[in-house]
Amino acid sequence: MTLRMRALSVHLLTATGAVFAMLALLAAVQENWDLMFLWLVVAFVVDGIDGPLARKYDVRTNAPQFDGVLLDLIIDYLTYVFIPAFALFQSGLMAGWTGWLALLIITFSSAMYFADTRMKTKDNSFSGFPGCWNMVVLVIFALEPNFWVSLALVSALAVAMFLPLKFIHPVRTARWRTLSLPMAIAWTIFAGWAAWVGFHPESWAHWGLVVTSLYLLSAGIAQQLIPART
Repeated sequence: MTLRMRALSVHLLTATGAVFAMLALLAAVQENWDLMFLWLVVAFVVDGIDGPLARKYDVRTNAPQFDGVLLDLIIDYLTYVFIPAFALFQSGLMAGWTGWLALLIITFSSAMYFADTRMKTKDNSFSGFPGCWNMVVLVIFALEPNFWVSLALVSALAVAMFLPLKFIHPVRTARWRTLSLPMAIAWTIFAGWAAWVGFHPESWAHWGLVVTSLYLLSAGIAQQLIPART
């Protein structure tokens, strides 16, 4: 296979995320939340793989007819924001006006964040919470906190999208990557496990989700507080 074909195949892999987004949406419309999250986990895995492959095969040079960054952003908005926001609203986990408010907060703030040219830092981390609502909503489904807690969490993270707080990219942020990448892989496994068992309240996957989520959420801020060794 030529380098050009390999680069093009990376774009095709990225585009499968749109298919998984549609399958997740169909499951969400039927309120089959377990299946919806399983498809979102598959899309999450694809999103984690296609970036390194795109850089390996230099898609900007070898397959420039497609904008991989734009393609990735479109699919990310569907799988990270739009579908999880719908699920949170439609599931009834947030009652009455709180569900409406969360829906509006998530979709509006994320649209602005995804268009923000300052979202990436020099070390390939994210400036502000990167709109990973698929992860947040999955944890809410697993733990089922009081709707006030969910609203406070959504509101705080929406504000954090536009604060000078660093959030790591588990693959691209070099510092602590030997820990961050396994944590991200573990989160993916726990997420799939939790969805597979129907978010059973006694599942050990819930504890794994809490631990890995707290790390992924706080590692970048910890890096800001702890100077890197030179």
